[in-house]
Amino acid sequence: MRVFTPVEVAKGTESKYLGVLVAAKYARELNSLPRETMPLGEEKKLTTRSLEALTSGNIEFRLVRRRRRDV
Repeated sequence: MRVFTPVEVAKGTESKYLGVLVAAKYARELNSLPRETMPLGEEKKLTTRSLEALTSGNIEFRLVRRRRRDV
């Protein structure tokens, strides 16, 4: 198991909290892929793979502001 420091996670994002949210969303996307598309020999957990992708700069994301609901 690899340990990611908050500084590593925050490096590619605005904050460590945003980094964890982006990595979690990416892990959910990886989980939804068919098992056949996963490379053989990749036995790492999805959260580890997503945090590695985030810290290496392989994930591109953008923030979308929520729409305010007019009541």
